[in-house]
Amino acid sequence: MLTIGDKLPAFKLTACVGLEKGKEFKDITDKSHPGKWLVLFTWPMDFTFICPTEIAEFGKRNRDFADRGAQVLGMSTDSHFVHLAWRNNHADLKHLPFPMLADIKRELCTELGVLHKDAGVALRVTYIVDPEGVIRWASANDLSVGRSVPEVLRVLDALQTDELCPCNWEKGEKTLGK
Repeated sequence: MLTIGDKLPAFKLTACVGLEKGKEFKDITDKSHPGKWLVLFTWPMDFTFICPTEIAEFGKRNRDFADRGAQVLGMSTDSHFVHLAWRNNHADLKHLPFPMLADIKRELCTELGVLHKDAGVALRVTYIVDPEGVIRWASANDLSVGRSVPEVLRVLDALQTDELCPCNWEKGEKTLGK
């Protein structure tokens, strides 16, 4: 699995970006959001149980990420058509404000090293990537455990201070300086 200090691999993937007829899909690349932090998270499969809870929470907190100059990108190995069908059939996913990337060839998941060794689906991995394309945080969960979106925000806040942040540090608290 790629980790801190590694560069996010170059990619071009089709994403489901909305439900409006004729505007459902868009190609997204690693260069689509210049100058922004990226929060890239992967999930195993659409039409499952834990995944929509995480995806919906990222959607609810999207404004918090945007306020920090970060773009959220979600991704699984399902196709963009499956993403669209899932969004149309799951009330919590209908109005997601971020792209759902479709890595159907498993190319980016393979380069990131996030495929489950037996199941062949993406693990629950979250990356925070700085505006220069360098991975600054990586977290992986077992397939059976959902991630904490508030923790992703906390770490993003800490990274953006460019200071030393102690255990359990929260935005607005004193850092340890450099």
